[in-house]
Amino acid sequence: MDAESIAEGRERWAKRYATAAKREADFTTLSGLETEPVYGPPEGVADPRMDRIGWPGEFPFTRGLYPTGYRGRPWTIRQFAGFGNAEQTNARYKMLLKAGGGGLSVAFDMPTLMGRDSDEPASLGEVGHCGVAIDSTADMDRLFDGIDLGGVTTSMTISGPAVPIFCMYLAAAERQGVDIGTLDGTLQTDIHKEYIAQKEWLFPPEPHLRLIGDLMEYCAENIPRYKPLSVSGYHIREAGSTAAQELAFTLADGFSYVELGLSRGLDVDRFAPGLSFFFDAHIDFFEEIAKFRAARRIWARWLRDVYGAKTDRAQWLRFHTQTAGVSLTAQQPYNNVVRTAVEALAAIMGGTNSLHTNALDETLALPTDQSAEIALRTQSVLRDETGVLNVADPLGGSWYVEALTDKIEAEAEKIFLQILALGGEVGEDPASVAMAAMGTGSRHDIGPVTSGILQGIEDGWFNAEIAEAAFTYQQQLEDGTKHIVGVTELHDTVTPDLEILRISGDVEREQNAVLGRRRADRDNAAVERALADIVTAAKGTANLIELILAAARAEATLGEICGVLREEWGEYRETTGL
Repeated sequence: MDAESIAEGRERWAKRYATAAKREADFTTLSGLETEPVYGPPEGVADPRMDRIGWPGEFPFTRGLYPTGYRGRPWTIRQFAGFGNAEQTNARYKMLLKAGGGGLSVAFDMPTLMGRDSDEPASLGEVGHCGVAIDSTADMDRLFDGIDLGGVTTSMTISGPAVPIFCMYLAAAERQGVDIGTLDGTLQTDIHKEYIAQKEWLFPPEPHLRLIGDLMEYCAENIPRYKPLSVSGYHIREAGSTAAQELAFTLADGFSYVELGLSRGLDVDRFAPGLSFFFDAHIDFFEEIAKFRAARRIWARWLRDVYGAKTDRAQWLRFHTQTAGVSLTAQQPYNNVVRTAVEALAAIMGGTNSLHTNALDETLALPTDQSAEIALRTQSVLRDETGVLNVADPLGGSWYVEALTDKIEAEAEKIFLQILALGGEVGEDPASVAMAAMGTGSRHDIGPVTSGILQGIEDGWFNAEIAEAAFTYQQQLEDGTKHIVGVTELHDTVTPDLEILRISGDVEREQNAVLGRRRADRDNAAVERALADIVTAAKGTANLIELILAAARAEATLGEICGVLREEWGEYRETTGL
């Protein structure tokens, strides 16, 4: 880009910055030196990279979504938490909010993630162990007791049974007297990543995509601030993918959901702002920063050029970040505090919108109150003591970071071509291939990227790609090419064993007893009618959200709702591809 164009861009940014809301804060260094809100090429100097780098708040959003960066508002501290029963998790939420958390993020136990009730045989020994047990709306009432759902944003990390859980959340909000149309939060709902990595699905892909489409329609019409989809790369990376694979698989999943919305006749400029993303912040500091910057750039370009989004908000990639659980070690666990801080800083330097920092003991168990507080304070120290809020995209223009951003983007583009080829679409530029294929009879009615993803799931291609990447990294650890302190080197330590949080078996017994009483006390005839209405609608094409919400209001259980849909739609069995 020539010097004149760069100067014009700087002037555009300055006008937006001048009129944007900013915090009243000290934006000097620790020594009192003034800092500029953004930095760019010296005046009068051309820089060919500026077409790709740009300015904060300007397409292609490489440097962030807002002209102010964190001077406008810091990232949201959103700690992921859930264990035992609803009362225990409620107490943890209140502790986190009191200690500076800016929003809630719900972790569910394995039976809930699989759409099972706590007293089903398949749930034995798992209730409350990796998250909170939720069987019906009454558990949601207890989970958020004393927490105003109209005044706090709530993220729920669940995909397979996301819609019934969402309806229980809505019913709980109604019982608090909250107008559900004003709710703000995020539901994960990303079923593609379940088939690709996490393996917590209920049905074959088609019924899940139907439910997601129903949810997108319902939220666009009734709850405009709520984000019905959080497209998750976190679990893909935790399964062993590379950074480029995490980026490409996740954005491809996002493109598929855009195609789903368009296939439902929704306006992309209206529904795309309801899509958000969830990424892993791994231990390679600069690679992660480059990944986040490339993600914004790719998403903006595809949304504009392929899917026709005209507004900035529809082109924005907003994302939550969690530090890498897979990087934590049971050996010398206090090293995990350092790892988490480095990973959190990478997320911040990459412009994350919200952040969860893992606790040092999470490789062994759910976090204790003490380790959860250390994880929370890690974010507070980074926010309040390091000066990272002062400058938007402070590494923008770094020769290394810009080259790495370009390289990761190029690797992702190669993977997009592979995914499109799985769906029968070939060419040299993936965006051009996808654009040409839209509306011209892709193998799947939803769209060309969806065609490739579903074929890759069926063939086991994603499984094989991730397994190969994980195997390569393990070989590098074993041959000494890569290192993990305390595991592959520097084994001696004076650190004693940690005291970890243990979930008593009483939690399961008490949850099952409460569930039994709840079934006995409810209007079972009303529950049966609600479940029958769901089955009737599932046989056709009607939107299912209101019907599932009616069942949630009647205290139908998660297992009952998912059970009747399993009987109608069947269960999925994967192909490994290995």
